Amino acid sequence: MIVAVTKENENAWAELCAEFWPDLTPDSALKMSYEGLFKNEFLFLENEEAVAFLSLSMRSDYVEGTDSSPVGYIEGLYVKPEFRRKGIAEKLVEHAKEWSKKYGCTELASDCALDNLGSQSFHKDIGFTEVNRIVCFTMQL
Repeated sequence: MIVAVTKENENAWAELCAEFWPDLTPDSALKMSYEGLFKNEFLFLENEEAVAFLSLSMRSDYVEGTDSSPVGYIEGLYVKPEFRRKGIAEKLVEHAKEWSKKYGCTELASDCALDNLGSQSFHKDIGFTEVNRIVCFTMQL
């Protein structure tokens, strides 16, 4: 079952965020949520246990490979390893599609790291089309 993140379940969501984004702690995820950086967050519950999360946004800036604006964007999607390959991620993407349509979007986009071959395969398997590959650089001044 997919539910919105609320005060009652935000700690479970924050724990999942910290598993997915190693630079985050549960406390920093909650802090960012309170600051409005995480706005459209959902959990997948299996027997009342939070086993996956979906983080969505609406992007109005340029999104690689898209022709419209705004674009629904999957900022994060994570399923605990022991719950993978059970259709949970697909259900979350279906939720993302419906959520995006509800807000007038005609496109849904996502990204993953160049070395995350599992995520790349998943995206392609469920109907996403790869549109670009980039390598980013920074320099301390």
